[in-house]
Amino acid sequence: MAKVKLNNVWKRFGKVVAVKEFDLETEDGEFVVFVGPSGCGKTTTLRMIAGLEEVSEGEIYIGDRMVNDVPPKDRDIAMVFQNYALYPHMNVYDNMAFGLRLRKVPRNEIERRVHEAAKILKIEHLLKRKPRELSGGQRQRVAMGRAIVREPKVFLMDEPLSNLDAKLRVEMRAEISKLQQRLGVTTIYVTHDQIEAMTLGHRIVVMKDGEIQQVDSPLNLYNLPANKFVAGFIGSPAMNFIRTAVEAENGKIAFVHKNFRLVVEGPFAEELKPYVGKEVWLGIRPEDIKLRSEATPGEHTVIRGIVDVVEPLGAETEIHVRLEDVKITARIQGYEPLKPEQTVELEVDTAMLHAFDVETEKAIAHALAFVE
Repeated sequence: MAKVKLNNVWKRFGKVVAVKEFDLETEDGEFVVFVGPSGCGKTTTLRMIAGLEEVSEGEIYIGDRMVNDVPPKDRDIAMVFQNYALYPHMNVYDNMAFGLRLRKVPRNEIERRVHEAAKILKIEHLLKRKPRELSGGQRQRVAMGRAIVREPKVFLMDEPLSNLDAKLRVEMRAEISKLQQRLGVTTIYVTHDQIEAMTLGHRIVVMKDGEIQQVDSPLNLYNLPANKFVAGFIGSPAMNFIRTAVEAENGKIAFVHKNFRLVVEGPFAEELKPYVGKEVWLGIRPEDIKLRSEATPGEHTVIRGIVDVVEPLGAETEIHVRLEDVKITARIQGYEPLKPEQTVELEVDTAMLHAFDVETEKAIAHALAFVE
């Protein structure tokens, strides 16, 4: 096991800057996930750690050794790719053993490592099969087994589940999590799927346009996002953003829009006082909105709108509602037989609101931060 440290790492392709000012230090045995939209630089960063891309500027350390000029084979890392890249003419055993044979590992040691990895991954019965005789999930297990037998200091995984169907992805997520806990190997995992990131990572690195937006635990990213981008990227359905005015009202603060007036108090309101008379982005997560059947006029937790689309999901119902110039999504527990164009009253949990600066899009305050 080893720590991985990136110190002010940049990657340029000609005039294009793919990664800039990347600073990160993992803990020994930590599971870190890089997440972000396509083109954000997450895979490029992983490839620099692996030695498959040269570093334009900065330093990368694995353990105590700077590896900028160390070839991939000597970095003591193992990669699992999106493409399983199994040799079709070899059986599972030979695919897993191939890298060890190249390194002249003794035969009995290869035997031990392959069978031990196969037992962990529950593919002992598949060792004599060829890749064409395996399902997608089994092939992914073989690819992971090939990495495990290396007994590396660091695992690097580049979207390893993206070729699997939805049900199998969920199953394999759980398997990868259990595997990492069992082996205790420092793991850096790249994905564009924020649900994968939230369920797997001890810490998550959210990236956009080659830059780190926030590094934090899954719950902190969800509850205390550093900016509007992180708030909108983490969480499904995405956070609702409504541009509102901030007004003072009898010592209290209100978010004011054509369709509502949400009043907040306490420390959260104090953080908003410098913005009185200005506009901010109000952030409301869909799960912090519920249907209000008997809302009385004048209550300052209610949003009124018109139903646009209803998506029944069984245990939940997602409702898309129009508020004149903006649409919001509410996630309601259970089934709600609403119809398009129906007027609804939604009650907002004001203890869960978020506010972001209109110009910088950085977080101003989160109501939850002040809840004991």
